[in-house]
Amino acid sequence: MTDRRQFLSLAALGAGVAAFLGWRSQPAEAKEQFEYQLSDAQWRKKLSPAAYSTLRHEATEYPYSSPLNAEHRTGTFSCAGCALPLFSSKTKFDSGTGWPSFYQPLANAVGSKTDWAIGVPRTEVHCRRCGGHLGHVFDDGPPPTGKRYCMNGVALHFAPGKA
Repeated sequence: MTDRRQFLSLAALGAGVAAFLGWRSQPAEAKEQFEYQLSDAQWRKKLSPAAYSTLRHEATEYPYSSPLNAEHRTGTFSCAGCALPLFSSKTKFDSGTGWPSFYQPLANAVGSKTDWAIGVPRTEVHCRRCGGHLGHVFDDGPPPTGKRYCMNGVALHFAPGKA
C-alpha cells in the first residue's frame, strides 16, 4: 500500500520527467482570457523568477521551501500575481506535504482544469482573475470539505489581519 509521501515522491518524479521531456502544458493565459492580463515582459518584471515560473508556467516549488508553511496568524492569502484574495487563514491546515494547504478557497476566487502533466489526471487550481497557477486540489483533506488545496507558497501573498 502506498502512503501519501510515497505517492507525492512518485508524482514529483513523474512531473520532473514530464517537464524534462517537454510535456508541459502552455501557460494558462494562452488558453483562456482572464480579466487581469499582462504581457509576458510585464509578468517577468512584476514577479520574482520563482513566482513567474510557477504562476505563468505551472512550475512547482520544492516542498517545505515556503515560509508560508509556518504562517499561523489570522489573515488572508492572496494571489501573488494580481492580489485577488484566495484563502482565509481559517481554512489553512498542516497537510504534512510541505506545501501550504487549505480545505476551502474563498467564494469566486479560484478556477480549475484537468492537468495531465505527470501522465495521470489531477485538478489544477488557478486564480480566477489572472489565471496564475496556484497548485492542485485533492480529495484527501479534512472536514468539512474533504478537500486539500495544496498551493505553491510562491504563488501566494499573506496579509495579516481580518480573515
